[in-house]
Amino acid sequence: MKIAIDGRGATWYSGTGIGTYTENLIKELVQIDKSNFYNIYWSGNNYDSLQRENTKILITSERHKKFFEHNYFPCNLQKMNVDLYHIPQNGIGFSSDIKCKTVATIHDLIPYTMPETVGKGYLIKFLKEMPYIINSCHGILTVSEFSKKDILKYFPINPERVFVTPLAANFRYRPYRKDRCKSLIKKRFNIEKPFILYLGGFSQRKNIKSLLISFSKIYKDLNQEYNLVILGSYKEEGKPLVKLCEDLNIIDRVIFTGFIEDRFLPVFYNACDVFVYPSLYEGFGLPPLEAMSCGAPVITSNTTSIPEVVGESAILINPLNLEEISTALCHVLNNESVKKELRNKGLARAKNFSWRKTAQLTIEAYNKIAGM
Repeated sequence: MKIAIDGRGATWYSGTGIGTYTENLIKELVQIDKSNFYNIYWSGNNYDSLQRENTKILITSERHKKFFEHNYFPCNLQKMNVDLYHIPQNGIGFSSDIKCKTVATIHDLIPYTMPETVGKGYLIKFLKEMPYIINSCHGILTVSEFSKKDILKYFPINPERVFVTPLAANFRYRPYRKDRCKSLIKKRFNIEKPFILYLGGFSQRKNIKSLLISFSKIYKDLNQEYNLVILGSYKEEGKPLVKLCEDLNIIDRVIFTGFIEDRFLPVFYNACDVFVYPSLYEGFGLPPLEAMSCGAPVITSNTTSIPEVVGESAILINPLNLEEISTALCHVLNNESVKKELRNKGLARAKNFSWRKTAQLTIEAYNKIAGM
């Protein structure tokens, strides 16, 4: 079978869930699948690892993306006699002129469920195009059973057209020596005290405000003096959070690091005493899985897809209940036995997820969709 994949999101959305998914899925597909031929539409130069006897890399331009999506891709798919075309980035860029079978990965329906947390331009585009994408594609991939239920809730299509292919943590997210990680963070980022960690973006739905308020209520009750470290480039979205820290009188205890290179993220996960992720909505929720893969104790939300990912290996809290978040922080940070138990459970749970398994499930879905 000839399969084409829009791989542009691997570089365009690098560092996001969609970018991570696209990059790792394609790498695993070409690694394990020798029977199908892959036409990969790419943007950028880092494609050497994708070159195989059964792959063809076609370089595109972001400047002319509409031309590629609505002119070049449909013509090339027909010229190459492609059997199945996969669009991983929520189907955005799907053209009505495509003649072969199509599959889109729909990661979540946040613009439908929490429109106030999405940028206006993306919201309009998503709401306008998604009904056509879902109804026109021959198959839909999604990243969790929760997201599948959401898709079927808003779009009453045949459930057999929707396939669940969970995400995974990259190979670099694994346990390292905690003392060395702490030493590196102290030397490189000047963070000396033990710390609570958050990363995952600054959207309103990430609910960092609740974490800050909860921390302000209990930091004096902890057995050690802790910092709360918040990773990421926060720009305009994060400024109200800095102001909140000032109002709560914890500005000297909260560290906003700004942008951190991906290669340092496993170091932070390994060095922290607990990772907290109080998100209100996730199609999958990759950061808690990354944290568990590194052996970090995890406190996270009991909502949407997150319990499906972490199972019984994390402390689950109502993200809108400040008392629950505060109690969980004290329970973990003041008890070494709880930290150890969560670490062991998290490492065991994380072994259930791998990009190889994601790729294998994707190939199975391809074959079923091709036979529909």
